[in-house]
Amino acid sequence: MIPRRIQPLLLQRLAEVPAVVLLGPRQVGKTTLALEVAELRDGIYLDLESDHDLAKLADPQLYLERHLGRLVVLDEIHRLPGLFRTLRGLIDRARRAGRRSGLYLLLGSASLDMLRQSGETLAGRVSHLELSPFDVTEVGDELLERLWLRGGFPESFLARDEGASFRWRGDFVRTYLERDIPQFGRRIPAEHLRRFWVLLAHHQGSLLNVASLARAIGMDVKTVHGYLDLLVDLLLLRRLPPWHANVRKRLVKSPKVFLRDSGILHALLGIRDEDSLHGHPAAGPSWEGFVIEQLLTVAPWGTTGHFYRTYAGAEIDLLLVLPDGERWAIEIKRSPAARPDRGFHAACTDVEPDRLLLVHAGRGSHPCGSGVEAVGLGALAAELAALSSG
Repeated sequence: MIPRRIQPLLLQRLAEVPAVVLLGPRQVGKTTLALEVAELRDGIYLDLESDHDLAKLADPQLYLERHLGRLVVLDEIHRLPGLFRTLRGLIDRARRAGRRSGLYLLLGSASLDMLRQSGETLAGRVSHLELSPFDVTEVGDELLERLWLRGGFPESFLARDEGASFRWRGDFVRTYLERDIPQFGRRIPAEHLRRFWVLLAHHQGSLLNVASLARAIGMDVKTVHGYLDLLVDLLLLRRLPPWHANVRKRLVKSPKVFLRDSGILHALLGIRDEDSLHGHPAAGPSWEGFVIEQLLTVAPWGTTGHFYRTYAGAEIDLLLVLPDGERWAIEIKRSPAARPDRGFHAACTDVEPDRLLLVHAGRGSHPCGSGVEAVGLGALAAELAALSSG
């Protein structure tokens, strides 16, 4: 078992609010974490994909009233969207009786519907957290290469060898296409979505051009927008927005797109091992997306991530804006001996960040001139994680 960094925060939220919604893609470890929390809190776990557990909620008001004094974990809550109204009434009843926290832990695999339903019905009664795949602070710096190649989904990362990991990720993609996505009411032919997913893998880290994607796959622009929204909603795709600085420059205004898990990206590209990865044309964009996802995953709540690019060539790969407003400009390279590009310095002149960093795959940290600090990904992730828990 690898302890999850989010567990103390989850326990803290349960001690503060009546209900917590834990979001995350399928197979990311939500159930495992929820079972641990339920054991710690003497809770009850119900899997709404189980007919046996679903039958217990034939009369949800009656069943949940009987257990109003205990934490109840409801897995795959989207299966019973009408349950949110019942939960609201029970939460209000418990509040009147003096119990104001730790009543329900709700697990879901898609963000948009869960946020809308829980936000509308449980406003003022619920807190939201997202569980991401393993990050480098959880698995350790020494396993960074494995994490990059296999991604952070537990079954993939912990597989006995590269072949087993690659097969698991192939099955994961197929299950999403054939079973999971239709469960969310999206009637999309699996082969169409697979082709689109592979197309996005080949455009990892590129500026989003919906019209170009639509032409490449032979679909209309509206359909492509819907596919993009779906993958973002399922927490599988990140649209990294541009930073709009108040400068007299022509700025790129389209977001960049990244498949969030590097292991899924590599599976879609047919990359099976480290040798294949290092020699692949997508290695650079893959590493960039991996670093961005790792840093945004561990950053303090309220941190936003952007990129900055002008048409003249000034560029910052990742601009982190911390909750206190401090801005960190980050150049992403693999080699510890790399130097920031000229465009990075030009962009920093425009943006005037508080800290200039070059993130690499090594472990050492050292100054590399012009106020830029070179730092290993693991060390910077640990620093951000410490800010999160501070």
